[in-house]
Amino acid sequence: MSDSDLTITVIKDSGDDRGRSFPVPSECFEGGFSVHDVHLSTLLPGHVRGNHFHVARHEVLMVMSSERWSLHWDSGVDTPVTVRTFDGLSAVVVRVPPHVSHAIRNDGDVSLQIIGMSDGPYDLSAPDTYPREVIR
Repeated sequence: MSDSDLTITVIKDSGDDRGRSFPVPSECFEGGFSVHDVHLSTLLPGHVRGNHFHVARHEVLMVMSSERWSLHWDSGVDTPVTVRTFDGLSAVVVRVPPHVSHAIRNDGDVSLQIIGMSDGPYDLSAPDTYPREVIR
């Protein structure tokens, strides 16, 4: 992944009658991505998480969904916003480089589950999170 390219990987469900299971391909973590911070969140229907970018940290987001949702991002200041929509049962890995503003909107009727990982530790006094709207 170059320092300006957001990448998206849709993961195939390898689950069975016990439930869904999504093995994340190792290429989603190529380039020496070393996890230093992990957070797990849900996103309620009609809500947005994100609308920010990082300067120093790369981020990997894993989104597991049952219905519609959308990913919105730019490639830096004064660049156009790109939108990709997803629908149905899925798991998606999104690699976000520094300076790329990104946001997830839950367009469905049930909660999304999101795991966020970054290659730098989270510091409350210097969070490396800067607002830039990609969803209004």
